Amino acid sequence: MRRYITIFAVVASILLLLWQSFGSISAAGPGVLVIKVNGAIEPLTVDHIARGIDDARKNGASLVVIELNTPGGWLDSTRDIVEILLESEIPIAVYVTPAGARAASAGTFIAAAANFAVMAPGTNIGAASPVASDGGEFPETLSRKINEDTRAFIRSIAQVRGRNAGALEDTVLTAKSYSAQEAVDLGVVDFVATDLNDMLAQLEGRETTTPNGQIVISANGGEVRTLDHTVLERTLGFLAGPNVIFVLFLIGGIALLAELVIPGLFGPGIVGVIALALAFVGFANLPGSWVGVALIALSMGLFYGETTAPGFGVFGAGGIVSMILGSVFLFGNFFSPSDLPEPSFMVSPIMIGIMTGLMIATWVLFIRVVNAEGGISRGFQTEAEMLLEGQWGVALSDLQPSGKVWVSNEEWAASTDPGVSIKEGEEVRVVGVYGQVLKVVKLYEDLELSNQA
Repeated sequence: MRRYITIFAVVASILLLLWQSFGSISAAGPGVLVIKVNGAIEPLTVDHIARGIDDARKNGASLVVIELNTPGGWLDSTRDIVEILLESEIPIAVYVTPAGARAASAGTFIAAAANFAVMAPGTNIGAASPVASDGGEFPETLSRKINEDTRAFIRSIAQVRGRNAGALEDTVLTAKSYSAQEAVDLGVVDFVATDLNDMLAQLEGRETTTPNGQIVISANGGEVRTLDHTVLERTLGFLAGPNVIFVLFLIGGIALLAELVIPGLFGPGIVGVIALALAFVGFANLPGSWVGVALIALSMGLFYGETTAPGFGVFGAGGIVSMILGSVFLFGNFFSPSDLPEPSFMVSPIMIGIMTGLMIATWVLFIRVVNAEGGISRGFQTEAEMLLEGQWGVALSDLQPSGKVWVSNEEWAASTDPGVSIKEGEEVRVVGVYGQVLKVVKLYEDLELSNQA
C-alpha cells in the first residue's frame, strides 16, 4: 500500500509540474488575441479563456476575440466565464463563427456578457433552458428554482451590457433561439460580420466600458494572434473524455487486481495506480457521479472476491452487473435523446460492451490462474493457510454446498463443489484455502479417488 501511495504522489507531482511549466506559455506582442472555443463549456474552457485574457493583458493587446461554437455546457463554468468577461480590463468581443455554428445554452450567456457580441451569417443563438447533465429534466420544484435563478442571471448580464433583457430571458424560459439577423434586430447581439476582418473593421472606433473606464476600439489592421492550447491543456482535454475516463478506471482496476492475485509483479500495480490517477484527473473536469465510481470499485472487489472464495460465479456475475451499472451512472443515462440543448456527457454503449467483454475475459483468466493445480489458490495464500491443505476434519453442519467444518482445532466456513452434499458429522478433507473459506470434499471419496489413481 505504501508503494502505491508513493507512486500516486509521483504522478501528482508530475502533473503539477506540467501545469506550472506549460500553463505559463504565452504568445508575445500587441494587437488582437483570438481565443477559439469549439465544444462544450467545461472547467478546462474556463482555464483556457482566463489564460488567454491574462496573456493579452500582459502583452498589451487592445482586444480579445473569442470565436465561439458551442452546444452548451456546465452552468458553473459558464458563471465563471461570465465573471471573467465582465471584469476584464481588455475589451472582449465574442464572435459566433463559422457559418452553421451556434452559441447555444451556455454560449448565450457568454456572448451576452461580452463587450461586443457578433455573429456570422448562418449562425444561431439561444436555447438556454438549463437541463441536467444527463440531458433529463429536473423535478418540478427544483426546475422552477433553477430557471428563476438562471433567468435572473441572464437578465443581470443584459442590464450590464445594455442588451434586450426580455429576448434573452425568453431563451431561458421558453428555450427560444434566434438567427443571426433576428438576434441583431432584437438587440441580443450587436451586428453580423462575414469574417474576422469584417468584424474588426466594424468595431473600429466603437466605444465600450471596462473596469478601467471608457475605451475606444482601435484594432483594425493590427497584428492578429491566436492563442494555442498548451501541451497540458491538450492532455487534459483528451483525459476529460467520458470513454477515456471509463477505460482508465477499468484498466487501473484490472491492473491492481492482477497485482493482488499474483503479488510481487510490481508492473501491474504501477500501471494501475497511474491509470487511476489519470482517470481521476479527467473525472474532475466532467459532471461525473461518485455513485458510478463506487459501483466500478465494487465490481473490482467482487471480481477479487471470486478469486478468494470457492465460488459458483456469484461474485463474478455481481461484478459484471456492478461494472455495467457503474458505467451508466458514471456520467448519466445514455438512453437520453441525442438532440439535447446541453452537451451530454456519457459513456458510449459500444465502449461499455467492449470493456465488459474484456472484463469477462480477464475474470476467466484470473479464475484459471487462481484455480491452477487442482483449484488450490497458492497465489495469495499465507504459509499458515497453505498448511491447512490436505488436513482432514468433521462437518459441523450440512454443506449444501456451504456450511461449517471443524479443522485443525478451529471452526471454519467451508464449501464443496456444486451439486455435492456433505452431511453433518461426516469426515472431510481440505483441498483448497480461499481466505477464510475452505474448500472440502468427503474424506472417503477423496481417498477412493486417490486409490483409483
